[in-house]
Amino acid sequence: MGYTKEQLLAHLQELRIDFIKYDHPVVLTVEAQAKYVGNVGSALSKNLFLKDKKHRYYIISALPETKVDLKVLSQRLGLGKGGLRMAPEEALGEILQVPLGCVTPFSLVNESARNVSLLLDQGFKSQESCIFHPLANDTSISLQAIDLDAYLISIGREPIYVDLEATPKVGKDQPPDLAAFAPSESIALPDYAEKIPPSESLPKSHVPTNSKPKEVKVAKPAKATTAKVAKVEKEKEKSLVGSVPLAPFSDVDQFAEEILNKTSALLLSEITEDSIKQHGEELGSMVSNTIRKRLSNELKNLAVMFKNTSYTEGFSAGIHYQQKQDSHLWGNTLDL
Repeated sequence: MGYTKEQLLAHLQELRIDFIKYDHPVVLTVEAQAKYVGNVGSALSKNLFLKDKKHRYYIISALPETKVDLKVLSQRLGLGKGGLRMAPEEALGEILQVPLGCVTPFSLVNESARNVSLLLDQGFKSQESCIFHPLANDTSISLQAIDLDAYLISIGREPIYVDLEATPKVGKDQPPDLAAFAPSESIALPDYAEKIPPSESLPKSHVPTNSKPKEVKVAKPAKATTAKVAKVEKEKEKSLVGSVPLAPFSDVDQFAEEILNKTSALLLSEITEDSIKQHGEELGSMVSNTIRKRLSNELKNLAVMFKNTSYTEGFSAGIHYQQKQDSHLWGNTLDL
């Protein structure tokens, strides 16, 4: 299980990001979402989860009116005319770890999505605020594009804004302009014996049309500015807390080693000549309290990642085992 809506909203509050939260019934499309938050003064967003022939995945996040031609976008990414298609539904759970209808830039928070590329519509920058689902499609939040940038930087992602409607020529002397943004690694999904029918995911009957959204304002002291984004980036580089580790933690030794490395690095950073002179005999207590305070959230995040990775690998192993058992059973049946 990946990050929850509550964990994501708490993370935004920790970053001092201003947002307005709207609770509403479950929605599966931008059109359905617009019935509840289309008149609140923020721009809606449509989000596409795509894959190419090399099993690399992409999230394209754009304004609803932006025309995204997959053939043109495929060429601009250096994939040829037919290199992009909609990602299979099972990839939502395996890679993004969100239900159908919940794909947004926030989906990149999970470690399993570390190799998914994100392209943002440059049109977001001209909007006063934009609306996205926070990992659950029974809620929408509105925030400024610069606040979205601050969030992406906090999880180790560089915000990439492009003109999704541009149609530059691609040829021998004109290389694809977006090729650098294609993921460097593919993602292999386990084989499924059968796919879940769309009717079992989130039926449209769950979407009432006569309810009004419940608006909850969540304000923080500081407004997001260019200086804030720069500060978040600087803190990301200096601090051990706040960024998602890039390595999977399915190995116990690696998990323990990561904890020791972080603790050791923090300990060494706190014991300096100035701190020894300033705190004297109380230095040990001061360092202990600092380590406890600064590593608490980090270790919790590592533990959650370890648990999620173990769960995912265990689930995949169970699927493969069940397929082998089914194959063996059918083989014996045919022999009879």
